[in-house]
Amino acid sequence: DATSREQTDQYAKDLYYQESDYRIVDRVVELAQRKGVKPAQIALAWLLHKGVAAPIIGATKMEHLDDAVGALQIKLNEEEMKFLEELYVAHRVLGHS
Repeated sequence: DATSREQTDQYAKDLYYQESDYRIVDRVVELAQRKGVKPAQIALAWLLHKGVAAPIIGATKMEHLDDAVGALQIKLNEEEMKFLEELYVAHRVLGHS
């Protein structure tokens, strides 16, 4: 179920919709399933483990906020962090070389 922005935002498509991104999403989903939590919670837990103190979550429903709070309880070990990060490919900022 794509949002209208997702369907029309060419800049975002050019920047973020790359095969390497989908492989990382697959890993987030896999780790979430292993831990019995939601993928968004794994993503937030990863941010917190990287030292991001105030991630912007864009909660539009109370359950989003509950999920975000739940991410505080998720501990990721070194192996799990590597599993999430090892396929990362840096993106070129469009308009810059």
